[in-house]
Amino acid sequence: MAEKINMPQLGESVTEGTISSWLVKEGEHVQKYDPIAEVMTDKVNAEVPSSFTGTIKELVAQEGETIAVGDLMCYIETGNEADNKSSDTNTQKGAENTYVKEKTQSDNQNKSMKKRYSPAVLKLSQEHNIDLSQVDGTGRGGRITRKDIEKIISTGDIPKENKRTDADKALSKPAQAPSIPLTQQGDIEIPVKGVRKVIAENMVMSTTEIPHAWMTVEVDVTDLAVYRNEIKNQFKQKEGFNLTFFAFFVKAVSQALKEYPQLNSMWAGDKIIQKKDIHLSIAVAKGEELFVPVIKHADEKSIKGIAKDISELAMKARSNKLTSEDMQDGTFTVNNTGSFGSIHSMGIINHPQAAILQIESIVKRPVIINDMFAARDMVNLSLSLDHRVLDGLICGKFLARVKEILENMNKQTLSIY
Repeated sequence: MAEKINMPQLGESVTEGTISSWLVKEGEHVQKYDPIAEVMTDKVNAEVPSSFTGTIKELVAQEGETIAVGDLMCYIETGNEADNKSSDTNTQKGAENTYVKEKTQSDNQNKSMKKRYSPAVLKLSQEHNIDLSQVDGTGRGGRITRKDIEKIISTGDIPKENKRTDADKALSKPAQAPSIPLTQQGDIEIPVKGVRKVIAENMVMSTTEIPHAWMTVEVDVTDLAVYRNEIKNQFKQKEGFNLTFFAFFVKAVSQALKEYPQLNSMWAGDKIIQKKDIHLSIAVAKGEELFVPVIKHADEKSIKGIAKDISELAMKARSNKLTSEDMQDGTFTVNNTGSFGSIHSMGIINHPQAAILQIESIVKRPVIINDMFAARDMVNLSLSLDHRVLDGLICGKFLARVKEILENMNKQTLSIY
């Protein structure tokens, strides 16, 4: 009997995943729970286990293809139905209960995501003048998938109300597909897949949906630099991990967010959701891959605790051990662009958050103090904000508070424990 294996829910708000690679071939026999594919989402990389014992009959989804949660991945030929029943009844019941809970949560989430279209769906609908509001999606929660659009195009079965008149086209011209440059001799073609594809799609969604605005302040962190440089070696020897400048910045941001919770918010269509918990997303690079794990309850942690989280999340990212839980529930992003020597940048907001703060490089330069030049350690803080949620006044106050906290971090006022 042929059974279906569908794309599972790999995170709280994950709606689709990309097949990085198949770990099995057609005709190969697998046991239940054996990994059959590596899947990448905007939250995490994960292995998808087989739901059955049997022989892989057909790999429906292709490597590099992005499919929605619940869409078909492959067919597996099973033997006697009894062969696939778990011998451990309690384990089976527990798995069923977990599935029911996750399915209910997933259905509720995906219903709210019905009108969130992937870049592939948007591009196809624009190229063929298809009104997405008139399309019934077959994805989970009624979400429109790329295959829904391809079926309409291939069959020509476009509902009458979807066929736009010339007047309609003149009033609402679809965005033209960008011209594709030709490959010349000596050029190298690099396929867009995996993490790079996920990042590209998320960045397009963020810049398309969110009206970005930007603000920058400069901060004098001379006293902080002196204190941190004085204790960093002793700290490393005692604790076993680095005391980075970034930990101090994360602490200052989390403290300011408690005082200005408007920045710890998300746009939700007809309402703004101001989050109670402060969970800070941080960017971690692994080669050419970028991950955004989350420091949970950052406002409740000491600088040592934050430094430990930064170290552990970075190690997990670089050893492919990040879990979906590590990547979930971020409410505000702090990006350490200064580690690359950047002195000013404008970040793209980590959707659906309302803001991202770029921490730039600390640079020693002359500053006028009491009408005299002095060498000071200066850093720029660059904030990108969702102008639907936030305005310049509240963001200016937030940045001023972060600046005040950082400029008053010194040996006399600061405890790292």
